[in-house]
Amino acid sequence: MKGSFTRFSSDVFPDFERLLQEQMDAVVRNFGVASGIRAGARGTFPPINIGSTVDAIEVVAFLAGVDPQALQVSIDKGLLILSGERPAAVADAAERKIVYADERFSGKFRRVVSLPDDADPARVEAKYADGCLRVTVMKRESSKPRLIQVQ
Repeated sequence: MKGSFTRFSSDVFPDFERLLQEQMDAVVRNFGVASGIRAGARGTFPPINIGSTVDAIEVVAFLAGVDPQALQVSIDKGLLILSGERPAAVADAAERKIVYADERFSGKFRRVVSLPDDADPARVEAKYADGCLRVTVMKRESSKPRLIQVQ
């Protein structure tokens, strides 16, 4: 009986999983993705938090340095759209500065958030305080849990 030079493992899934993980690691390295506070892709300003309660969907956008009058909030076809502009920091022309890091976003921005089907676009409230824009979109009454009386 001849011996085989090829060996196949009876379980190929661990090998496949290892290969897939190596490929994903390579993709992440090539795009420069990292974890931490500065991991967000350039142009994803403002950073946002999204959550929901029984009654509403809440979106909080962190917009320090943005004039509330320069913000636009709209809903169109199930999409919440936040847009505006944050002006560039004005440097004193008399000072000659060498900038070592410039991480503050300035310029026009636009963030689009897909809302769930139970969001009611007719009942939306937006408040700006302390550099945060809080948009509350109420849920439709028909989507809320209700108790059915058994007769």
